[in-house]
Amino acid sequence: MLQEHAKIVQFIALANEVSGRKKLQKMIYIAKKMNFPFAEKYELHMYGPYSEELTLRVEELCEMGFLSENCTDKGSYVQYRYNVTDEGQRFLETADSPHAKLHDCIEKLNGKSSRFLELVSTVLYFDHLPQTEQIEKVHIVKNKLNYTEAEMADAFAFITDLQSCTRA
Repeated sequence: MLQEHAKIVQFIALANEVSGRKKLQKMIYIAKKMNFPFAEKYELHMYGPYSEELTLRVEELCEMGFLSENCTDKGSYVQYRYNVTDEGQRFLETADSPHAKLHDCIEKLNGKSSRFLELVSTVLYFDHLPQTEQIEKVHIVKNKLNYTEAEMADAFAFITDLQSCTRA
């Protein structure tokens, strides 16, 4: 019953810490697109792919004491940091072992900025389209972020690199 919850705790444990709600959303989405078994459904939202299910699961995990959510006031915004608690570590003892390549994938994702992961996840949201159309879609739905050609090229290169750590 809590297997999907355990996957989220395990993901954050493998990351050691995830800084930011948006970043966590994008990291899980990208891992899912790399064929790791995350069940959350995503829709295109203001900041790219977003899962209401993931938001609710994280809230539940915090309420159950398996995750800690620490807030830091950064002036113009609040930074959220997610960590696995001791109780969460005990909960993980009941979970299946993660796929061997998941840690590498998480490490690559956690090393990137939220802005970049927003771009990558939005590109992946349109991965059923040819690359030129993906770029056009990103410029339409993310026009205020003014992604450059270099950022787009970096996103496609990163996706290719990530595919080396996929589950498939």
